[in-house]
Parts: sequence; structure tokens; C-alpha cells
Amino acid sequence: MSGVHVDVLTARDVPLGGPRAMTVRRTLPQRARTLIGAWCFIDHYGPDDVAGTGGMDVAPHPHIGLQTVSWLFSGEIEHRDSLGSHAFVRPGELNLMTGGHGISHTEVSTPDTSVLHGVQLWVALPEEHRNTGRDFRHHAPGPVRRDGAVLRVFLGSLAGDTSPVPTFTPLLGAEIVLDPHATTTLGTDPSFEHGLLVDQGTMRMAGTTLHRAELGYLGPGTEQLTLTNETDAPARAVLVGGTPFEERIVMWWNFVGRSHEDIVVARQDWEAASERFGQVDGYPGERIPAPALPNATIAPRGNPTRSKGSTR
Repeated sequence: MSGVHVDVLTARDVPLGGPRAMTVRRTLPQRARTLIGAWCFIDHYGPDDVAGTGGMDVAPHPHIGLQTVSWLFSGEIEHRDSLGSHAFVRPGELNLMTGGHGISHTEVSTPDTSVLHGVQLWVALPEEHRNTGRDFRHHAPGPVRRDGAVLRVFLGSLAGDTSPVPTFTPLLGAEIVLDPHATTTLGTDPSFEHGLLVDQGTMRMAGTTLHRAELGYLGPGTEQLTLTNETDAPARAVLVGGTPFEERIVMWWNFVGRSHEDIVVARQDWEAASERFGQVDGYPGERIPAPALPNATIAPRGNPTRSKGSTR
């Protein structure tokens, strides 16, 4: 795969919820890239000692125009939403929530959780579906063993396995664990762009080394993806992909819209306790109030024109 260009995106630390806020590492969005396919948000957290941080306790909060994808490596999170769903996020199991026109939910690590470790991802909904109704899906993908690798495909298709969970745009989401010193080559859809987030260890993606918490981006046009673990311990990553999302989006707080006005209206509806977002039952606390809007118009964003040059 000589000549293949991989952009390496680094994370920034962001506090998440509660008086003893746990810290997450955010790799998407950032100035260099807004989306990978329809994936518009990637938070990576842990291993987090719940005894020291208090874990995750996110009170009722709203979403529009997106789907949330929860994937854990360790621990357990209790999920409740205004659709009436009450579910648990466990390692190796997908929880996908659709918040089209409006939904609200809570996320709380369970009392038995000692170490919390996982990723939270968002998918932007295309214009024709961004006001779709609330939905919730659960899927526990089985392991696929391939050339020194174990894969769990939670969205889309990879290595001969296909997730049954439907998506609104072509998407891929999979956990990949590579044995020490293993190399695996995976067939990929050349119409897709891909991102590889390294959770544990070090991986080489198409010849570019990625360290823990780094996100490697590979543009469309590749029919095979070669991953290598050059270390003496297992390496783990999450692979996301999809066809380029050509629509420009506005992201603010927990909302994905197309204009500043979309955001203003959604914020007003949340603050007014509109039925648009419903009510979450079973959470012993108050809703999260919306932050103040910026003193400027929020402009839609897409991906910048890709520059040539170094892969670093």
C-alpha cells in the first residue's frame, strides 16, 4: 500500500458531566476533519477508575439530527431514553439510539462498575432522514477470527460478517484486536473513507504508525486495508467508515442541524420542556440545562479540502 496517504488526528481532553467530571479524549470533530463518512463525533474514555472519578452520570439531555453509538471495552452503563428504552451498555454489545426530530436520554455507570472504558460515537443523519422518529437498537456481534485478528462488526460489513442493524447512509463500525506481531489485510469498499482509532497498543495502518488515542484517516479509493501490530502485546482499535457525507452540518452542544436557526429552535424547545424531546423516567435528578448560544451565527461545516504532503 505504498503511496497511500494517512492523516493522523490527535485527541483533545474534554470533561464530561458531573461535579467530578470524567475526562474523555475527543478526536472528532476537529479543525482538520468534521466527518468520516457520516461519523461526526468520536469520544474515547478510560480505563477510568470509577472509585476515583465517580464514573459516568449524565442527566437527561437532548439530541436532534443524529444517532448515538455506544461501545464499551469494560464496565457497564445504564441507558434510559424518552422512547421508553431501558437498556444496559456492556462490552462487545452495540447500543444505537436514533434521535432524529428529538429524543432525550441518560447515561449512568452501574454500581458494580469499577473500570469504565469505551467509545461514544455519533452519526449525522442525512437531510431526508434527519427528522425521523425516535428509535433504539441493540446488537451483540459474534467474534470473527481472521489472520491473527479478532473482529466484532457492529455496523455494516467487514471480513464476511454483516451487522443486522440498519443505517441511513452506508456505514462501517468494528472493533479489531490484533495479536502480538500479527498482520491482517481486510477487504474494504473503495467508495468508503475510513478512520482507525487506536485504543490499546500501537497499530500500523497502511504503513503509518498510530499510537494510543490517535485516529488515522484514509480517504476513498482503497480496496484493502492492512493493519499490523509490531509490539509484544495485543493491540485494539475501532474502525469506522462510510461514503463521504457531502452535506454541510451545524454541530452545537448535542444537536446536529443544517443552520443556526435549527439550533436556536432546538435549544428553545429543550428549555421549554417541549414534547419534542419527551421525558426520561427513572433518573433521580434534574435535566441538564442548555448552555448559552454563542454571540455569533454558527456556520455550517464540512470537511476541508484535503492537502497533500506528509502523513503525520
